[in-house]
Amino acid sequence: MHEGTVKIIESEDGDVIDCVDIRKQPAFNHPLLKNHTVQIKPHAQSRGIDEAENNPNMLFQSWHKNGECPEGTVPLLRRTHNFNHSRRSYPVFLHKKVAQLNDVNNPSNHEYAQVSAVDGNYYGARATINVWNPLTNFGELSIAQIWVLAGDGNELNSLEAGWTVNNGEKKTRLFIYWTSDGYQSTGCYNLDCPGFVQTNKNIALGGSIEPVSKYGGEQRDISIVIHKARSNSYSHSHFNNNDGNWWLQVQDQLVGYWPSSIFTHLAGTSDAISWGGEIVNNQPNGHHTSTQMGSGHFPNEAYGKASFFTKLGYFDEGNNVKDPENLEPFVTRPPCYDLRTGKDNKFGVFFYFGGPGYSANCQ
Repeated sequence: MHEGTVKIIESEDGDVIDCVDIRKQPAFNHPLLKNHTVQIKPHAQSRGIDEAENNPNMLFQSWHKNGECPEGTVPLLRRTHNFNHSRRSYPVFLHKKVAQLNDVNNPSNHEYAQVSAVDGNYYGARATINVWNPLTNFGELSIAQIWVLAGDGNELNSLEAGWTVNNGEKKTRLFIYWTSDGYQSTGCYNLDCPGFVQTNKNIALGGSIEPVSKYGGEQRDISIVIHKARSNSYSHSHFNNNDGNWWLQVQDQLVGYWPSSIFTHLAGTSDAISWGGEIVNNQPNGHHTSTQMGSGHFPNEAYGKASFFTKLGYFDEGNNVKDPENLEPFVTRPPCYDLRTGKDNKFGVFFYFGGPGYSANCQ
């Protein structure tokens, strides 16, 4: 049980939630946050990320059936043996920022299907992500996420959010991740280490998402926004990039923020964003893994069968959400997992991604 716990909620699916005093959450063990004052909301909301008071999908985690955390507390999921708490590896992006690092920092067992906006000056990113429960093998994972990045190599700063399935678990979990040194020693998943400051009492980072999409049936998704808020100390024409914290919003709810003070390059703005899927392939049985990405089906099966990201966007200096242009696709092994991009009036900038892994064409 976490210090500062005022209530314990046991979920039907076996998860245990500790409702912890907001001032005693892990973030405040960070040496740079010892005297930090919790910010409950950004000083200025951005266009396109207003909080919804009555979104019917606000309570998308099953533990709510057995109780709620009181005001002034935040839900902490007790660490489970199923969740892969190991350090993340360097993501692959098809541009010069990391081209020279791929051989060193990207283990060959990570495979991707993603798109990237590069060489920009970004104040955040958003997307609506289709939620599935792909098959995963023990020791492997399958992820759909947003990466907000700045810096290079061992100085890479990354903010990440999305869903993950680990170790064959039949649960799809909401997750966040951060690093300020290229995945070496800083950062972690969820609230596993000091850093992210949670302000929301309804969303448990690492908690399961319910329900998920059905093949050929009802589709489920979650909207995710990562956005650099303006501080009070800005003029109408300009503000100090280092002042604003990076806020996370899920299903129209502010969840909390990464303080800008825990970063180097992301103390300012982001210079690259990626959206997409990732799996770990440990080659069980001596061949490519059967761990699935997305829905486990290829993009050409399209809506209702292939997993998607819709309404991709980035935030500009004026707090406007813009459609990303000239996205750079990257697919590690198209016969195993693939990608198909598009744009229309309903879904905005979108893509289908994923696949089944091991097959006659994917050895």
